[in-house]
Amino acid sequence: MSNHSMTSSQVRETFLKYFESQKHRIVNSSSLVPAGDPTLLFTNAGMVQFKDCFLGIDKRDYTRATTSQKCMRVSGKHNDLFTVGPSPRHHTFFEMLGNFSFGDYFKRDAITFAWTFFTEVLGLPADRLWSTVYREDDEAVELWQEIAGLPAERVGRLGKDSNFWSMGPTGPNGPCSEIMYDRGKEHCTCSLHGDCTPVTAEEEDCDRWWELWNLVFMQFNTDANGVTTPLPKPSVDTGMGMERITSVMQGVSANYDTDLFIPIMDRIQQVVGHSAATRAEHVVDYRIIADHSRATTFLIADGVLPGNEGRNYVLRLIMRRALRHAKKLGLDDPFMGRIAEAVIDVMSGHYHELQKRHDFIMEAIEREEHRFRATYNAGLNRLETVMAKLEETGQLVIPGDTIFELHDTRGFSPDLTAEIVAEHGFSVDMDGYAAAMAEQRARARAAQKVDQGEWEATYRKLDLPPTKFVGYDYDQLETTSTILALVKDGQQVVEVGEGEEVEVILAATPFYAEAGGQVTDTGWIETEYGKCYISDVQRPVEDVIVHRGQVVQGTLRQMNNAHVKVDIERRWDIMRNHTATHLLHRALRNHLGEHAEQRGSLVAPDRLRFDFVHLKAVEPEELAAIEEEVNTQILADRVVVGQVLPQQEALASGATALFGEKYGDEVRVITVGGNDTLPYYSRELCGGTHLERTGQIGLCFITSEGSVGAGLRRIEAVTGRSAESYVRSRLNTLQNVANRLAAPSEQLEERVAALQQEAQAQKKEVERLRKDLGRRQIAEALGNVQTVNDVSLVVAQVEAASADDLRDMADIARQRLGSACTVLGAALDGKPFFIVAITPDLVERGLHAGKMAKSLAAMVGGGGGGRPQMAQAGGKELDKLTEALAAAPRLVAEQLA
Repeated sequence: MSNHSMTSSQVRETFLKYFESQKHRIVNSSSLVPAGDPTLLFTNAGMVQFKDCFLGIDKRDYTRATTSQKCMRVSGKHNDLFTVGPSPRHHTFFEMLGNFSFGDYFKRDAITFAWTFFTEVLGLPADRLWSTVYREDDEAVELWQEIAGLPAERVGRLGKDSNFWSMGPTGPNGPCSEIMYDRGKEHCTCSLHGDCTPVTAEEEDCDRWWELWNLVFMQFNTDANGVTTPLPKPSVDTGMGMERITSVMQGVSANYDTDLFIPIMDRIQQVVGHSAATRAEHVVDYRIIADHSRATTFLIADGVLPGNEGRNYVLRLIMRRALRHAKKLGLDDPFMGRIAEAVIDVMSGHYHELQKRHDFIMEAIEREEHRFRATYNAGLNRLETVMAKLEETGQLVIPGDTIFELHDTRGFSPDLTAEIVAEHGFSVDMDGYAAAMAEQRARARAAQKVDQGEWEATYRKLDLPPTKFVGYDYDQLETTSTILALVKDGQQVVEVGEGEEVEVILAATPFYAEAGGQVTDTGWIETEYGKCYISDVQRPVEDVIVHRGQVVQGTLRQMNNAHVKVDIERRWDIMRNHTATHLLHRALRNHLGEHAEQRGSLVAPDRLRFDFVHLKAVEPEELAAIEEEVNTQILADRVVVGQVLPQQEALASGATALFGEKYGDEVRVITVGGNDTLPYYSRELCGGTHLERTGQIGLCFITSEGSVGAGLRRIEAVTGRSAESYVRSRLNTLQNVANRLAAPSEQLEERVAALQQEAQAQKKEVERLRKDLGRRQIAEALGNVQTVNDVSLVVAQVEAASADDLRDMADIARQRLGSACTVLGAALDGKPFFIVAITPDLVERGLHAGKMAKSLAAMVGGGGGGRPQMAQAGGKELDKLTEALAAAPRLVAEQLA
C-alpha cells in the first residue's frame, strides 16, 4: 500500500490487525476519565487502563494487548494546551496507538514488532528511520543494530529527561526507545542547516525529525512516597500518535492536513464563510477551533461537563479558548455544535459512543456557548479598561485580584485571561490570583446553607427598605432599632428560639458589613424577649444589611424593638488598623514611588495586611523608614475626617481611588491631617470605619514583608493593643535570651557574635576530625587491597557522617592506588549507603560503577546507580550491609568476564 493511499481509518485498522496477528488482544479504548486513579485528571496514555497489569495487581486472560486509546494532555506533567495552534502536530485530544506486554515479551520483540510494522506493513523507507535510546541502555542499542541493521550513528543516546518515561510522579516507568522519522534536510529548521540528528534535535527543536513511536520498557514502579522498585515482571508499553503517523502516510507536513482534520477545518470555513486565502491567513485560529472541538466532543461524550473544578474546569477552559478564537474570526452566533457534528462524522466510525450521545453533546455545547457569550463582552471590556490604566503607569502585569474578579464574575479562566493579555504584551500575576482564591474560600461560611445566588434572590423577594447605617457615629455603636425581618434557612419567619441560627434585618444598624477588606463587626441584638449574638454582617443586595447570628437566650420576634450593641473594643481595634493602612499606603508611596499602589488589604482586629505594587523586595532600611514615618504621623495626632462628596469633586481634590474598585456618584472621603494652613497627609476614597485622630492608633509595627506574586508585595503590621502585645512578646524573648546567656540585654549582640565565632571554630574542628578519621579509615582499608583478575579492589565498611565523606575517602583511594575499584559502605541515618569509584582505565576494561552500585543496593532492599566512574546507592536493610560488601569481589569478576 503506498504512502499516499491510506486513510486514517485504514492506518488505525492496519495497526490493530497487525498486532492481533501477533497474538495481541484488541482492547477497546478506555474513557478519558481514568477509572479509580486519583493521580490522573485525564487518561494521557494508552497504558493508563493497564496500570494494574504492569503492577501485577490485575490478572487478565491475556498477556498481550493492543489499543487505539483516546487521550488528553492538558494538565500536569503532560500539558500541550498552549502549543496547540502554532504547532502543526500538537493536540489536546489525540489517539494513541499502542501495543503492550504484561510480563510476556520484552525489548527484543518490541523492537522487532515496531520495525516490521513500519518497514514491511506500512512500507516506510528504512533509510528514513532512526532510533534514540536511554543513554545507559546498551542492550537496546545492540538490538537496534541487530534487528534493524541500524548503524551506530543512527542510534542516538539521550538522557533521562528524553528517554526515561513515566506516566506521572507515581506509577510504572522505565527506559524508552523512540523511533524518529527523517523528513529530509529540506525540512530542517535548526541552526545546523541539515547537519542535524535526532540527538541535536532534542536540544534544538527541528521540524526535520518527527518522533513516531515510543517504546517504553517498563521495569520499575514509583509509589506515592517516591520509592522506586522493580516491577514483578519487565513489560512493554508503546505509544504512537495516530495523528502523526497518519501525516506521514498521507505525505503532509501538518496533522491538520490529514483526513482526521480536513473535514473539520472545512466545516469551520463553511460556517465562517472564508475564502481559501483567508482560511490560510487564519490557520492558527482554525487549528485551535478544530482541535478544541475534538476535545470538547470526546470529553462530553465521556461524561465531562463544563464547570469550575477539576476536569469540568479544563473542559470549560478548552471550550472558551475555542470560542474566543472564533470571535476573532467574526463568529458571534453559536457555532461549536456544527463543528462537533463534523467531529462526530469523522470519528464515530471507530468511537461509536459519539453517535450514541450526539444529542447530549449538542445540548451541552449549546448551553456553554450561551453562558460564555453572556459574559464575554463585559469581561473583555473590563480587561481592556484594566490594561489601559496599567499601560498609563508603565505596568505590564495584570494583578491577581483582577484575574480573580474576571474568573469569579465573568467566567474568564486565568488561562484565558493570560492568553488575551499576552496578545497586548501583558503578563499575569498567578500567585496573586491564587492568594485571592484562597481568601475567598477562607471567607466561605459553613453555616451558609444556600448559595449566593439563592441568598440574593431571597432578599430581593423580601423587598426590604434600605438599612440605615449609623456606625460612623461613635455615639451610635450602642443604640436602639427595630427588627424588620427574620430569615432562617432561606425562609422568612416570624420568630426564632434559643439555639437557632438566624439572619436579622434591622431598620438601622451600627454594625459594619464586611467590605473593602475590612472585616465585619460583631456584637449583640437584645429585646425584652431574647438575646442574639451576631458573628457576621453582610450585604446580600445593595443597601440591605443582614446580621447573622445565634439566639443564645429566649426568642426574637419580627417587629420587636431591639437594643443593638457593637463589640466596641473590637471595633476600636479594627479602626486603628484601618486608619493605619491609609498612613502605610501614603508612606509606601512616599518612599518607594507613586507606583506602590494598593492592590488589596485585610483589616482585622488583630492585624492589618496590605498588598501593593512593587517589583522587588523592600530593603530593610526602606521598611524601617516607612514604619518610622507612619509612627511619626501617629505621634503627630493628626485629625481624621470623613465626608461624603460627589465622586468627581472628591477626585479633583486629590483623593486616591483604589485600583479596580467601583464607586457610585457620591463617595466617602477619608482625609488625614491638613487644615487651612497645612496640607493633608493622606486622602482616599473609603467606606470603612476610622478613628477621629491618628494618635488613637497608639503604635504601628511592621511584622513582615514579602512577595505574593510578580510585581506584588505584601506587608503585615499590628497596631494598638496588638502592637503592645508584639512589643511585650519581643521584650520577654529578649530578656529570656539574656538570662540564658547570662548577659545584660544591651550586650546580647556582642555575646551572640562571640558564640557564633565559637560555633564556627568548633564546626571547623569537627570537620577536620572527620576528614582525619576518614583518612585513617581509608589508610587501613588500603592495607587490605584485594586483587580480582589483576584489578586492585578496595572494599571497606567505614564510619561516615555523609555521602560527601564517603566520596572523599574514595578519592583518596583512587589517588593513592592510581588504578583501582573502590567500594565503600556506611550507615547513614540508620540506612545502608554505598559509594563505588572506578578509575578510567578499569572502566575501559568493562567495570561500571553505576551497575555495581545498583547491584549492591538490591541486596539491601534499595536502588541507585550513576556514571561508569562514580556512583552511589542506598537501601533499607542495614543488617545486610556487611553481606553486600562481601559480594563486591564477585561483582567485579562478573563485570570483567
